[in-house]
Amino acid sequence: MESSFEPKILAFCCRHCAYAAADLAGAMRLRYPPSIRIVEVPCSGRVEVVEMLHAFERGVDGLMVAG
Repeated sequence: MESSFEPKILAFCCRHCAYAAADLAGAMRLRYPPSIRIVEVPCSGRVEVVEMLHAFERGVDGLMVAG
């Protein structure tokens, strides 16, 4: 029996580094699962723990902070 579980992933991406890479991947028509949501932040070092906990409270299964 196969599981159809697809985790919801939230990615906080630094505007100048990781978000630029994700934007370039989109321009190159590379695909990633639709269950991944990218949030652009000014700096990954400024993402507060409270914001991460809020994401889990709202139902995400995984979280990534990329800079």
